[in-house]
Amino acid sequence: MPKIRTLNQLSHLKESGFGQPWPRHGLKLLYWFAHKYVDFDEDNAMCWRYDPERRWYGFHPFENRYDENVKLLPDTYLPYYEVGNLGKPRAHKLPKYVRGDYTGYHDNSNIDRVIVRVKDEHFDRVYVTEHHGESEYNPRGTYRISRGLIKIIQEYTLDGFLMDTQNISLIL
Repeated sequence: MPKIRTLNQLSHLKESGFGQPWPRHGLKLLYWFAHKYVDFDEDNAMCWRYDPERRWYGFHPFENRYDENVKLLPDTYLPYYEVGNLGKPRAHKLPKYVRGDYTGYHDNSNIDRVIVRVKDEHFDRVYVTEHHGESEYNPRGTYRISRGLIKIIQEYTLDGFLMDTQNISLIL
């Protein structure tokens, strides 16, 4: 398994290219996740507002399968869940700003995902990745999102977050 880079700052997220260019929805998905899905408790644990096991917003189990004899994420007994497939049941509950550019076709408007690892009643890890084809993920486009970065995102408005994370050269 290749080493997964941890993104700790907005500049790291911007440099990664995750969720870019348009019509990708990853940055908006990550913003929604940070603002509407996760809270921090007094021990700094990332707690969910809605149990991902209940499949709200299109969450579903992520099978960390081997792709060319390599797993995308660290092998563990802890379960993983993913969100972001706009074609999944209940994904229509995601806000319009996340779903707005979805075409319904197999194109870049639906390749971004947030994957969480669950431990007890909180998220142990948060990852972002790119999904291609039926079951393939891009290891080079997979990053761990730190607790600190989630907290930084929580301080932003959507417009401010997008302005500070979009790489304008990728958009043009």
